[in-house]
Amino acid sequence: MSGRDPDRRRTLLDAADRVITREGPEVSMAAIAAEAGVTKPILYRHFGDKSGLYQALADRHVRTVIGRLRPWLAAPGIDPRGRARAAISVYLDLVSANFNLYRFLFDRAGAEDTALRSRMTSLVRGLGEELGGVLAAEGVVADPVRAQVLGHAFVGMVQTTGDWWLEHPEVDRTQVVEGLVDVIAAALSGARAPHAVEGA
Repeated sequence: MSGRDPDRRRTLLDAADRVITREGPEVSMAAIAAEAGVTKPILYRHFGDKSGLYQALADRHVRTVIGRLRPWLAAPGIDPRGRARAAISVYLDLVSANFNLYRFLFDRAGAEDTALRSRMTSLVRGLGEELGGVLAAEGVVADPVRAQVLGHAFVGMVQTTGDWWLEHPEVDRTQVVEGLVDVIAAALSGARAPHAVEGA
């Protein structure tokens, strides 16, 4: 990393953000370099290679989304339904406001770079583990294993439903949020109920 100026890297990432937002997820590396006022080799030199540029963009944006969601996962004084509604709303607002960047990272860059795809999967999985831990710690789900199952299920469900909604902007956002909240509330209600032993 020697010789790679953090301020210069931020400037280059800002340029990448602008051109991806403006031109869409299929934007070329040459267009990103041109937006930054450099050549492709110089662009790559600041990040090591194209994969390094992808990783820097993912860290900037995926971590931002997770950072914005994290406070709602453990927000005190909010019932599980209200907490789910708030977190889902934050997530949908962020990805819809940054549609082209989201598509660039999860579709374009993730398809081209297996290491990046694995990294983003790990970040999402970590959020599921964190949510499962909160559900267990607060006694919302008594069984810690079941809490982990539900934590991962909720995160995956919201992500994939969000993907679908981005492709169907005619669907009212409130309808999507409340539909997801209903499923989560029903699952949590079932998790609190005693389960009969199979074969009993």
